[in-house]
Amino acid sequence: MSMKIAQEGYPFIFISAVITILLALVSVMAALIPLVITFFMIYFFRDPDRSIPDDKDVLISPADGKIIVIEKVFESNYLQSECTKISIFMSPFNVHVNRVPCDCNVLDVVHKKGKFLSAFKPEASIENENISLLVDTIYGKILIRQIAGFVARRAVCRARAGDSLKKGERFGIIKFSSRVDIFIPLTFTPSIKLNEKVYAGESIIARFKKNI
Repeated sequence: MSMKIAQEGYPFIFISAVITILLALVSVMAALIPLVITFFMIYFFRDPDRSIPDDKDVLISPADGKIIVIEKVFESNYLQSECTKISIFMSPFNVHVNRVPCDCNVLDVVHKKGKFLSAFKPEASIENENISLLVDTIYGKILIRQIAGFVARRAVCRARAGDSLKKGERFGIIKFSSRVDIFIPLTFTPSIKLNEKVYAGESIIARFKKNI
């Protein structure tokens, strides 16, 4: 498994590395903390390749992290229908690159300004700064929402309306601890449990109900 660095991380790595070098010229001890920060930035913005499952009629996780919500809801803004909402909490130690759950066409990308509540809180899904990615699939429309948390202050969505993306393809990143919500059709059965750890591009989170 090869290791890459997400492009959004290079400015953070560069700045912390320059500070480390400048302080090292004055005092090695003074450079220790920025050196640790530099290594953490490299670690945080890692973007490993993933083995995308070949299974058909499945959705894969859009994010690394822990499942904190699995519930049936009515999504009134974009899907305007009942669906299953799955929320994934991402700690600062998770990979923060996001991937699409299946082959899809991007219909819309909407950025909404808001608060920076703890990503664990239920109201964070609606009130926090977020980016909503609406995609069309052979199973119907799916909504993926990148949510900024108390530490994370910015989400980045690289996808644009009109893009065609393949299952497991990278579409964005959230900087530092955060949350991703995905709203899927009721024709899918969740295959994960609360508090389960999942990995973007690898973990299967739902299976299509073929008998419906």
